[in-house]
Amino acid sequence: MAPYHHLMVHFPIALWTVAALIIILRALSDGALARNAAAVLTPLLVLGVLTGAIAYLIGLSVFPYEAISSSPLGRNKLIAATWALAYWALLAITVWRLGDAVWEGAKRWVMLLLGVLGGGLLTVAGALGGHLSGTPSAVSQLFRLLGWEVYTTFYVPNFMLVLLVIAAIVLAGLGLVGRRS
Repeated sequence: MAPYHHLMVHFPIALWTVAALIIILRALSDGALARNAAAVLTPLLVLGVLTGAIAYLIGLSVFPYEAISSSPLGRNKLIAATWALAYWALLAITVWRLGDAVWEGAKRWVMLLLGVLGGGLLTVAGALGGHLSGTPSAVSQLFRLLGWEVYTTFYVPNFMLVLLVIAAIVLAGLGLVGRRS
Protein backbone atom coordinates (compact mmCIF):
# COMPACT_ATOMS: atom_id res chain seq x y z
CA MET A 1 0.00 0.00 0.00
CA ALA A 2 2.92 2.40 0.53
CA PRO A 3 3.35 3.07 -3.21
CA TYR A 4 -0.35 4.03 -3.44
CA HIS A 5 0.08 6.53 -0.62
CA HIS A 6 3.17 8.02 -2.27
CA LEU A 7 1.26 8.31 -5.54
CA MET A 8 -1.91 9.75 -4.00
CA VAL A 9 -0.26 12.51 -1.93
CA HIS A 10 0.85 14.23 -5.11
CA PHE A 11 -2.74 14.99 -6.12
CA PRO A 12 -3.71 17.13 -3.10
CA ILE A 13 -0.25 18.70 -3.08
CA ALA A 14 -0.65 19.81 -6.70
CA LEU A 15 -4.30 20.87 -6.33
CA TRP A 16 -3.74 22.84 -3.12
CA THR A 17 -0.57 24.45 -4.46
CA VAL A 18 -2.48 25.70 -7.51
CA ALA A 19 -5.34 26.80 -5.23
CA ALA A 20 -2.93 28.78 -3.03
CA LEU A 21 -1.47 30.47 -6.12
CA ILE A 22 -4.97 31.31 -7.40
CA ILE A 23 -5.91 32.75 -4.01
CA ILE A 24 -2.81 34.95 -4.02
CA LEU A 25 -3.39 36.05 -7.62
CA ARG A 26 -7.08 36.81 -7.04
CA ALA A 27 -6.45 38.66 -3.78
CA LEU A 28 -3.95 40.92 -5.52
CA SER A 29 -5.79 41.39 -8.83
CA ASP A 30 -9.24 42.05 -10.22
CA GLY A 31 -8.11 41.34 -13.77
CA ALA A 32 -9.77 38.89 -16.14
CA LEU A 33 -7.10 36.22 -15.61
CA ALA A 34 -7.50 36.42 -11.83
CA ARG A 35 -11.31 36.27 -12.03
CA ASN A 36 -11.23 33.32 -14.45
CA ALA A 37 -8.73 31.47 -12.29
CA ALA A 38 -10.88 32.08 -9.20
CA ALA A 39 -13.83 30.51 -11.04
CA VAL A 40 -12.12 27.10 -10.77
CA LEU A 41 -11.03 27.56 -7.15
CA THR A 42 -13.94 25.67 -5.55
CA PRO A 43 -13.55 22.55 -7.72
CA LEU A 44 -9.78 22.57 -7.09
CA LEU A 45 -10.28 22.81 -3.35
CA VAL A 46 -12.95 20.09 -3.28
CA LEU A 47 -10.85 17.74 -5.43
CA GLY A 48 -7.89 18.47 -3.18
CA VAL A 49 -9.90 17.57 -0.09
CA LEU A 50 -11.21 14.35 -1.65
CA THR A 51 -7.78 13.20 -2.84
CA GLY A 52 -6.25 14.41 0.43
CA ALA A 53 -8.70 12.30 2.44
CA ILE A 54 -7.91 9.27 0.30
CA ALA A 55 -4.16 9.81 0.71
CA TYR A 56 -4.62 10.35 4.46
CA LEU A 57 -6.60 7.13 4.89
CA ILE A 58 -4.13 5.13 2.81
CA GLY A 59 -1.31 6.63 4.88
CA LEU A 60 -3.00 5.51 8.08
CA SER A 61 -3.27 1.99 6.68
CA VAL A 62 0.40 1.99 5.62
CA PHE A 63 1.75 3.41 8.86
CA PRO A 64 -0.12 1.94 11.85
CA TYR A 65 -0.82 4.47 14.58
CA GLU A 66 1.40 2.64 17.06
CA ALA A 67 4.33 2.88 14.64
CA ILE A 68 3.76 6.45 13.48
CA SER A 69 3.21 7.79 16.98
CA SER A 70 6.36 6.23 18.42
CA SER A 71 8.73 8.85 16.96
CA PRO A 72 8.74 12.66 16.95
CA LEU A 73 8.96 12.67 13.15
CA GLY A 74 5.94 10.39 12.83
CA ARG A 75 3.87 12.40 15.31
CA ASN A 76 4.81 15.68 13.61
CA LYS A 77 3.84 14.27 10.22
CA LEU A 78 0.53 12.94 11.51
CA ILE A 79 -0.29 16.30 13.10
CA ALA A 80 0.76 18.27 10.00
CA ALA A 81 -1.24 16.02 7.67
CA THR A 82 -4.31 16.24 9.91
CA TRP A 83 -4.05 20.03 10.13
CA ALA A 84 -3.52 20.36 6.37
CA LEU A 85 -6.54 18.23 5.51
CA ALA A 86 -8.77 20.01 8.04
CA TYR A 87 -7.50 23.45 7.01
CA TRP A 88 -8.06 22.96 3.29
CA ALA A 89 -11.46 21.33 3.93
CA LEU A 90 -12.60 24.38 5.92
CA LEU A 91 -11.25 26.71 3.25
CA ALA A 92 -13.10 24.73 0.57
CA ILE A 93 -16.36 25.02 2.53
CA THR A 94 -15.81 28.75 3.05
CA VAL A 95 -15.15 29.45 -0.65
CA TRP A 96 -18.02 27.18 -1.69
CA ARG A 97 -20.51 28.89 0.61
CA LEU A 98 -19.42 32.50 0.12
CA GLY A 99 -18.50 32.35 -3.57
CA ASP A 100 -17.28 35.66 -5.01
CA ALA A 101 -18.03 37.43 -1.73
CA VAL A 102 -14.65 36.23 -0.40
CA TRP A 103 -12.98 38.76 -2.72
CA GLU A 104 -14.98 41.79 -1.52
CA GLY A 105 -13.48 44.38 0.81
CA ALA A 106 -11.27 43.23 3.65
CA LYS A 107 -12.20 39.57 3.02
CA ARG A 108 -9.80 39.50 0.07
CA TRP A 109 -6.91 40.21 2.47
CA VAL A 110 -8.12 37.48 4.80
CA MET A 111 -8.13 35.15 1.80
CA LEU A 112 -4.59 36.25 0.92
CA LEU A 113 -3.41 35.39 4.43
CA LEU A 114 -5.30 32.09 4.33
CA GLY A 115 -3.74 31.19 0.99
CA VAL A 116 -0.23 31.91 2.24
CA LEU A 117 -0.88 30.07 5.50
CA GLY A 118 -2.30 27.07 3.64
CA GLY A 119 0.71 26.97 1.33
CA GLY A 120 3.03 27.04 4.34
CA LEU A 121 1.13 24.25 6.07
CA LEU A 122 1.23 22.19 2.90
CA THR A 123 4.99 22.73 2.68
CA VAL A 124 5.52 21.53 6.25
CA ALA A 125 3.36 18.43 5.78
CA GLY A 126 5.05 17.58 2.48
CA ALA A 127 8.55 18.06 3.86
CA LEU A 128 7.81 15.81 6.82
CA GLY A 129 6.38 13.20 4.47
CA GLY A 130 9.59 13.37 2.46
CA HIS A 131 11.54 12.64 5.62
CA LEU A 132 9.37 9.63 6.38
CA SER A 133 9.93 8.25 2.89
CA GLY A 134 13.68 8.81 3.15
CA THR A 135 13.91 11.81 0.82
CA PRO A 136 14.39 14.96 2.90
CA SER A 137 14.19 18.26 1.04
CA ALA A 138 15.84 21.66 1.29
CA VAL A 139 12.93 22.73 3.50
CA SER A 140 14.47 20.53 6.20
CA GLN A 141 17.47 22.86 6.34
CA LEU A 142 15.11 25.76 6.92
CA PHE A 143 13.49 23.81 9.77
CA ARG A 144 16.91 23.30 11.34
CA LEU A 145 17.75 27.00 11.03
CA LEU A 146 14.51 27.75 12.86
CA GLY A 147 15.41 25.31 15.65
CA TRP A 148 13.26 22.36 14.64
CA GLU A 149 15.08 19.03 14.31
CA VAL A 150 12.38 16.84 12.79
CA TYR A 151 13.87 13.53 13.94
CA THR A 152 14.06 14.40 17.62
CA THR A 153 11.89 17.46 18.33
CA PHE A 154 8.20 17.05 18.98
CA TYR A 155 6.80 20.46 19.75
CA VAL A 156 5.54 23.62 18.19
CA PRO A 157 8.56 25.96 17.92
CA ASN A 158 8.24 29.31 19.71
CA PHE A 159 8.38 31.24 16.43
CA MET A 160 5.35 29.27 15.24
CA LEU A 161 3.41 30.09 18.39
CA VAL A 162 4.21 33.78 17.85
CA LEU A 163 3.12 33.55 14.20
CA LEU A 164 -0.12 31.79 15.17
CA VAL A 165 -0.96 34.49 17.72
CA ILE A 166 -0.14 37.27 15.24
CA ALA A 167 -2.16 35.56 12.49
CA ALA A 168 -5.13 35.10 14.83
CA ILE A 169 -5.07 38.78 15.84
CA VAL A 170 -4.70 40.01 12.25
CA LEU A 171 -7.42 37.71 10.93
CA ALA A 172 -9.80 38.64 13.76
CA GLY A 173 -9.11 42.33 13.12
CA LEU A 174 -9.70 41.97 9.39
CA GLY A 175 -12.91 40.08 10.13
CA LEU A 176 -14.16 42.90 12.36
CA VAL A 177 -13.24 45.54 9.80
CA GLY A 178 -14.95 43.53 7.06
CA ARG A 179 -18.05 43.04 9.17
CA ARG A 180 -18.42 46.77 9.79
CA SER A 181 -18.09 47.68 6.11
